[in-house]
Amino acid sequence: MSRIRLLPEAVASQVAAGEVVERPASVVKELIENSIDAGARKIDILIRRGGISLVRVVDDGCGMDRDDALLSLERHATSKIRSAADLQAVATLGFRGEALPSIASVSRFRLTTREAGAVAGTEIVVNGGKIDIVRDGGEAPGTQVEVRSLFYNLPARRKFLRSENTESRNIEHQIHLQAIGHSRIGFSLLRDDRMLFQLPSAATLGDRIRDLYGIELLQRLVEVNGTPSRNIRVAGFIGQAGLSRQTRSQQLVFVNGRATESGLLTAALREGYHTALMKGQYPVTFLFLKIDPGSVDVNVHPAKREVRFRDPIAVREAVVRSIQQTLERGRVGWQEKFRSPLTRPAAVPEKRTSDLKLRPEIPVPEESHRELPHLAPAVAGIATVAGVVESGRLPTPRVDSTDDALAAQRSQQLTVQQQFQIIGVLNKLYVLMENADGLVLVDQHAAHERILFEELRRRMEEHGVPTQKLLLPHTFDVPPRDGDWIERNLSILQKMGIGIESFGPGTFKIDSLPGFLSVSDPAQFMRKVIDDLKSAGSSTSPMRLGEEMIAKTVCRHAVKANDPLRYPEIEKLIRDLLECDLPYCCPHGRPTMIQISLTELEKKFGRKI
Repeated sequence: MSRIRLLPEAVASQVAAGEVVERPASVVKELIENSIDAGARKIDILIRRGGISLVRVVDDGCGMDRDDALLSLERHATSKIRSAADLQAVATLGFRGEALPSIASVSRFRLTTREAGAVAGTEIVVNGGKIDIVRDGGEAPGTQVEVRSLFYNLPARRKFLRSENTESRNIEHQIHLQAIGHSRIGFSLLRDDRMLFQLPSAATLGDRIRDLYGIELLQRLVEVNGTPSRNIRVAGFIGQAGLSRQTRSQQLVFVNGRATESGLLTAALREGYHTALMKGQYPVTFLFLKIDPGSVDVNVHPAKREVRFRDPIAVREAVVRSIQQTLERGRVGWQEKFRSPLTRPAAVPEKRTSDLKLRPEIPVPEESHRELPHLAPAVAGIATVAGVVESGRLPTPRVDSTDDALAAQRSQQLTVQQQFQIIGVLNKLYVLMENADGLVLVDQHAAHERILFEELRRRMEEHGVPTQKLLLPHTFDVPPRDGDWIERNLSILQKMGIGIESFGPGTFKIDSLPGFLSVSDPAQFMRKVIDDLKSAGSSTSPMRLGEEMIAKTVCRHAVKANDPLRYPEIEKLIRDLLECDLPYCCPHGRPTMIQISLTELEKKFGRKI
């Protein structure tokens, strides 16, 4: 007796629907994508009970005639592709022809559509995959789809749905994604007869972000306009250094207009920010990648959430380079901001600058003058990072404690040159400054950490990483892919202070490691290095392995809270900070500076609404 049987059409349809329709948000996503592909300029969505009771999507797209409307409910019927060759360069959001028949097979479904200029439209009613009614309809040009009682004929799937509020939030998130990805289309969402938002067509992506997330977030974003590669263009907005979230909820990436989840792109974002992002935090991004459709495979996931790239290395490097260039432009912007003229001329202080403080109990000792530690002129022959940091002192100019006028004159000259005014120190930690935009607070510890970190990394890159020979060389085996990667990147590993060479098929020998690392198991250490560097890309700094150790070391040697600094030291700290590659965050990703604008201050004091 045969054990293999052909499933009934109804069961096969429900199995297929389970891959496409996971929850009400999946229905909304598929219907909105159909509307976008149809050329809609306005899409209205209505939901009830989290989309379980009703989902209605109305658009003003091209519409369909009766024959096309009936065909659209047949499995694998689509207007998007014609042959297998078209799958190699999909330029639309939908292409499989599965969404409508899958949705109709697990719900009470109604479709009305009319082409522009047609006398009458078409109305089709489907219950559980069976067509009940086909008749003329009188709706406006475009298409309207109603999905009622989702999963009414699949109780096993229905019981796995979340609460109505959770399903509603998932739908809102999905609409936000589509609204960000297609800012020139108007969207509205009506939930249980309450209008949640009504977004008009936006001229720019920035306008759409402002409408959805508010002007405060938009002001903390930086526009991405990196140098495009030959086949890849990266655009959009990313958060300034220091702006992050605890989840990926605002880490949005679009590939050819399609919202995408990709481990490759997530790793590229992390690499682009690098030390500008705290561990465990995620960047805020609204990033758009424009790639030749023939270089992207979107037919790898039932819900089309994931994509594959023909040249993943080029895509990763393009994203990393664009983010780094954007943050670099942000550094220039910070320097310009601090050097732009103040809104009013700074008055010559009557008291010594070093005595300007917000609380009288913060003394500035005359005798215990602290000089900022710095790096030695050379690092050849050093054995530890700590030795580099402690090997020199910065000759800081002293202010004559008996000459108040000289200190005041120096302060005024520096204000004219640097175009920012140091006001004082709060709680022996936060330097208060005035610039053209208002008030700036600088964390002296975080600022000094960034200065020492970049200086130490630069010098060790120039002079090489100190290495230490192992008493006994270690060998370790790796899988074929990792072995091939090591062979191609031996020069990078050697620059990082790792003495490694091939020792047979799939086997490598390590005879030296960076001197500042304490490694108990070299083989396990190398496996971790390979995993880390694979996600970092080919442009990795030779000091990547030591950066964590450098960051910990400079944290110990940077000026701390309660360390009193005199005016020349503070002025040099700020000047050196502004010359750093990433002046607005420490090596751990914490902000070094916080700007409080004049507008914010005026609102606090009730001068503005």
